[in-house]
Amino acid sequence: MERKIVGRVTILDHTCAMARYSIWILMVCVALLCVGQGLSGSLIGVRAQAEDFGPDVTGFIMSGYSAGLLLSTFMTPHLVKSVGHVRTFAGLASIVSTAVLLIPLWINAPFWFLMRVVSGFCTAGLYIVCESWLNTASTNRNRGQMLSLYMIVTYGSLGAGQLLLNVTDTSGFSRFIIVSALLSLSLVPLILLPMEAPIIKGARLVAIDEIWRASPLAVIGAMGCGLAQSAFFAMGPVYGLTAGLPLVYVSIMMALPPIGVIFSQYPIGLISDRFDRRTIILLLSALSAAVAAATLFTSGFAPILFIGMLTAFGTISLPIYSLVIAHANDHLQKEQVLGASAKLVLLYGLGSMIGPISVGLAMRQMGGEGFLIYMVAVYGALAVFAFWRRLLQPEQFRCKGNEVLKVSPVTTPAGAGTLGD
Repeated sequence: MERKIVGRVTILDHTCAMARYSIWILMVCVALLCVGQGLSGSLIGVRAQAEDFGPDVTGFIMSGYSAGLLLSTFMTPHLVKSVGHVRTFAGLASIVSTAVLLIPLWINAPFWFLMRVVSGFCTAGLYIVCESWLNTASTNRNRGQMLSLYMIVTYGSLGAGQLLLNVTDTSGFSRFIIVSALLSLSLVPLILLPMEAPIIKGARLVAIDEIWRASPLAVIGAMGCGLAQSAFFAMGPVYGLTAGLPLVYVSIMMALPPIGVIFSQYPIGLISDRFDRRTIILLLSALSAAVAAATLFTSGFAPILFIGMLTAFGTISLPIYSLVIAHANDHLQKEQVLGASAKLVLLYGLGSMIGPISVGLAMRQMGGEGFLIYMVAVYGALAVFAFWRRLLQPEQFRCKGNEVLKVSPVTTPAGAGTLGD
């Protein structure tokens, strides 16, 4: 009897150790992927500005990533079912690293848009594989902690990727090669994982009109976050260059907001668990619009003030998407949550396709200030809608304490995999 117990304990300890090992390997994989993605998005915007494409054409090019993301949420789960997680990840990593290398070979806007579509499709697929694997490797006891760590790694790595814009590149190819290398290297940790992750199943499909009946603010909020946040990351470097900042300051400007979210998201989520989330969404949206408006008047001052204002804007505005998802979950049944998350990803993706194009047109018509005016308009409208919903239903809704930290607007939540079921 003692031998059996000892054997079981040994097996259990070994299993736990392997699970912890898998999680840390996954974090390395995600870090490499996010550093590459962070550099890639800003790099293409900077190069488009250098090639004098214009903000409207640049916005069109950058929207290709979101188009690819939408396609990936539909197709990647079927691909995983057919060939498995490792082969899917390997194939997508190879394709996206090749697509990045092809971009500087032909300076052509439609071709760059196509490569952005390919990049969005593959990168979103890589996130789907990583996040579903992470969900399986963690347990109910540590899943919240692991997903919080995942968010820290994601935002920190995205910010770090921006700083690689400062790498000297006299040939015009060096930084693209770095992106390709990082995306290719992200494959290596994953193939070393000792366990296989299944596709998430069992979730009930949810229609968008069901979500609207449960929470109109969740539908509008997901679209609004897509409109604003995609425009911020896609066209932020272009705006920085238009404002006269040197490239080193532009890289810092784009690096600090996601890093700031590491410190803001947890307390914001904690507060939203104790008060009506609609009120918190209203306040953050109004504050985001106010900070964006105030930033309009800082472009003539020291770059540190200008960058500080944009950092504050990103630190405040980026967590709103997580609150929107948590607010939707508060009003849905448990079996609806994954299906609803998948539909909200679609709404966010639709908004993120329109965002870069819209802000590009605004910058074409109004100059660089159009970037901030666009942000004021989007977040101001979201604040007005949240206020209207509070007037219609003034009573506070009792929150269920959902894990706000588990949702990231810069990746594709694993719940999107339910689209393929």
